[in-house]
Amino acid sequence: MTDRNQELMTHEGYEKLQEEHTYLTEVRRREVADRIRQAREFGDISENSEYDDAKNEQYLLERRIGEVQRRLRNAKIVDPTGTETGAVDLGTRVTLKAVDGGAERTFQIVGANESDPGSGKLSHASPVGRAVLKRRVGEKVTVATPRGSTEYEIVNVEAAS
Repeated sequence: MTDRNQELMTHEGYEKLQEEHTYLTEVRRREVADRIRQAREFGDISENSEYDDAKNEQYLLERRIGEVQRRLRNAKIVDPTGTETGAVDLGTRVTLKAVDGGAERTFQIVGANESDPGSGKLSHASPVGRAVLKRRVGEKVTVATPRGSTEYEIVNVEAAS
């Protein structure tokens, strides 16, 4: 495995992915197999839309399982406790304040596929994530977004719990 194939993620993100894999392989596979079995009981499968739908669902499920397995294989879990003390890194929680007097906002920096801005989880590859990585409390960063550039000051950095 090369670094290029690695997917950086937090321990929490890795566990969530494992849970999804378990659910897909142990629950959804069984449900889809039952649906295919029931559709076969309707008769001629060549003109059976229920069967076609169930087989299509099986294809999509197996494709998702393959994607999750690939991501688990290529996962590189980043432990925020092992990073440079006081510096923003994957898994850390960073509080930013807009220099122009805006409100403080706190984000957890996570892997690209764990990103959920609505719940305060920003990707390390996002404009804000890239700007604050490896920075420390007191430093100012400029973030270029589609709405224009905004300057932020890093107010606090801590390991996410």
